[in-house]
Amino acid sequence: MSFIQRFLERVLRNNPTRMPRTSFDDLSQEQLDAHLRVGRYGSFSLTEAVRPSIGLDVIPREGYRRDVYCDPESGNKMPVLAASVSADRLFDVFMDLLDPLGEVVDVVMESSHDSEPGSHSDMYREHMDTVILKSTLYDYESLLMNDGCTGLAALNPGGPMEVQFDEHKLLFVYAHDLDPFEEILKQYGLRRDDTLKFISEAEHLHSTDDEHRDEFDELLYRLGIDDH
Repeated sequence: MSFIQRFLERVLRNNPTRMPRTSFDDLSQEQLDAHLRVGRYGSFSLTEAVRPSIGLDVIPREGYRRDVYCDPESGNKMPVLAASVSADRLFDVFMDLLDPLGEVVDVVMESSHDSEPGSHSDMYREHMDTVILKSTLYDYESLLMNDGCTGLAALNPGGPMEVQFDEHKLLFVYAHDLDPFEEILKQYGLRRDDTLKFISEAEHLHSTDDEHRDEFDELLYRLGIDDH
């Protein structure tokens, strides 16, 4: 099944609540299919989960930036690392980022398979051994890497510390002390660039298929998560 046949949704970052007209609407089938087949920009390899806009408003590249997340309700602030990593080593970086969380984590599986564009559902599993989590995730690497409707977050149960692998296949770390996580990114040769823009910050496409939806349900079962 081709990428275009697995096309799921069009997302405009600034207005995710409805499906506005996009630059993709003016393309012929051949032009769209050709754009979706492009899986590399320079040295950066994309997963099958997402593609940038036809105008390449954001050209995917490796790097990370530091930011600060501000909770809109409480006003509390949390330092954030956000990273874009080429597909050939994305999963390895994510797995290594789990280690500073500790020996036990809470797990959140994120799914937009049955959600409106711009929204998703969260399913939780508390207190899972990190080693067991990582072992399980290795069995579902293809799902996590290539399904544009699957995301995952792991949290330290004892405090505000989280690593997120989102459905755009970007990595986010929330912690008061980001140094251990930043050191891991540096070990992989990633460079800090606080002007870095991500594929999710412009018009882009997500992809999924029925096989990925079934694998997602299998992973929930393996993790001991009840989605009902």
